[in-house]
Amino acid sequence: MTAAASICLLRTSAIGDVTHVVPLVRTLQRAWPQTSLTWIIGKLERKLVGDLPGVEFVTFDKAAGWAGMRAVQGTLKGRRFDALLQMQVAMRSNLLSLGIKADQRIGYDHARSKDLHSLVINERIPARTGEHVLDAIGSFCEPLGLKQTQVRWDIPIPEEAHLWAAKQLPGDVPTLLVSPTSSHGLRNWRPERYAAVMDHAVARGWRTALVGGPSTFEREMADAVLAACKSPPLDLTGKDTLKKLMALLGRAPLLLTPDSGPMHMANAVSTKVLGLHAASNPDRSGPYSDRRWCVNKYDEAARKYLDKPASELPWGSKIEKPGVMDLISVDDVIERYEAAAQAMHLL
Repeated sequence: MTAAASICLLRTSAIGDVTHVVPLVRTLQRAWPQTSLTWIIGKLERKLVGDLPGVEFVTFDKAAGWAGMRAVQGTLKGRRFDALLQMQVAMRSNLLSLGIKADQRIGYDHARSKDLHSLVINERIPARTGEHVLDAIGSFCEPLGLKQTQVRWDIPIPEEAHLWAAKQLPGDVPTLLVSPTSSHGLRNWRPERYAAVMDHAVARGWRTALVGGPSTFEREMADAVLAACKSPPLDLTGKDTLKKLMALLGRAPLLLTPDSGPMHMANAVSTKVLGLHAASNPDRSGPYSDRRWCVNKYDEAARKYLDKPASELPWGSKIEKPGVMDLISVDDVIERYEAAAQAMHLL
């Protein structure tokens, strides 16, 4: 197929999903290096990937409401793209896409369409089930006649971020990074259980460090974990930026986290992830490259809360029920920590 002259990508959020778009960008650039790429993205998310070379970024300020939409449309006024990749089905994004002129308007298949998504597209990605989110996003190049056969991130990390991370985590002592909060509260584990795993890692000769954003909720979670720890970890909560977190992840062999953005950031820099999954299916939204070290209680959660096995649930079903994460025990996590550490010859 003839290369498109210009493509607009619309995926504004969230952090994890934005990392999943980066391999698609790399696929498009590799196949069609002369194609102009424009990515409409959220303010926070741009701080993570907004320095990708060869991509024009247009920021969508979701908090600004209609004014944010008009600002994007004003930036793109008078422009027409060969293709729009509408990779977000939320109503706000569907409305935003109406102001983007494009010949091909590629969106999700019928099963994954909602909030009037079908009215703003004229072509669909292949209808598949059982896909990881990254593979679904990667398939947006297929209606263009391409195929994503490689997955590559190479998200730029500034030297200053590397220097900061090296100062926080000096030397060669293996570090267990713990990012304890997801933006979805029912995916979060108990703070005293994080503390128990961290104390175990310290007893095994590891350094431990808490990471997280500056929000009140993340600060409260970090304080609760700190209060329960017998061996105080390094507390970096609210002290890093997204780029600094990427650099920290690059210096740590293992991240402990629920289903969250940092999980996918860690995967993008080849850091192993001990993911905690009961509310969500790791085969759909876990760390893409390697899920061996995750604790997977998704099927148990389906049987307990929905009275059916996970195999009978629609793909992508969430089981965000109070207490669901209590299905994951401290021993479950310690077992995966030990297995990962031994595989890396760090015990």
